[in-house]
Amino acid sequence: MAVLLGLDGLSDYQAVHDLQEALVEAVGEQTLPNVIVLLEHQATITVGRAQHAVANVIDRGDIPVIAIKRGGDVTLHAPGQLVAYPIVALPEGKRDLLAHMKALEEACITVCASLGLTAIRDERNTGAWLAMPNGRNHKVGSIGIACRRWVTWHGLALNIDIDLALFDRIHPCGFQTNVMTRLSDHLDETPSLSALTPVLGAHVLDALGLKRSLASDCERVLEWVSSRAPTLSPRLIGEPS
Repeated sequence: MAVLLGLDGLSDYQAVHDLQEALVEAVGEQTLPNVIVLLEHQATITVGRAQHAVANVIDRGDIPVIAIKRGGDVTLHAPGQLVAYPIVALPEGKRDLLAHMKALEEACITVCASLGLTAIRDERNTGAWLAMPNGRNHKVGSIGIACRRWVTWHGLALNIDIDLALFDRIHPCGFQTNVMTRLSDHLDETPSLSALTPVLGAHVLDALGLKRSLASDCERVLEWVSSRAPTLSPRLIGEPS
């Protein structure tokens, strides 16, 4: 079971990071059910634990750079990118972090499929990729996770209509800056992030083999987050329209 929780507006990265850490503790202690947080970030560059990751920041400009405790290299969050952070306790028998990342890839791939796009996996690199006419695969969905006492956090970022020029400031995940793409470059009509949020949430639930929590648990999580993260704007996400 899991609660789908949305954050309205552009969310400050550090505030959401702090919320994730608090949720990891609460889920690990079983005081809260699993929570999948869906949101859009203010422009932020994050640096993971990969060796030499910070060297892949080319020109930060006025964008904050934050070192975080997830796997992977450097990436960028900004408006126009839909992010999902599953704070999920992995039960015995399912404590496989590679399988968890594959499930998040699957969620990105199925969202693309729902829009008529064929996204694929890359055997050597994580994420969801779209094939380009030049024969190269370009990355539309990024994956980076952490795990503490078998509770996962961080997650996936799906590029909807993000300004791709922002990726010129980094080597995303160690690649050249032009490796990134976005859904809006491949669709005649691109759904809004608000329309895609419940769709992505539902696919993350399915990929992780989870059901929606009962209404009482959802309200409890909403109240808990509202009291601990006053600068954020949480809301419950219902069934996709």
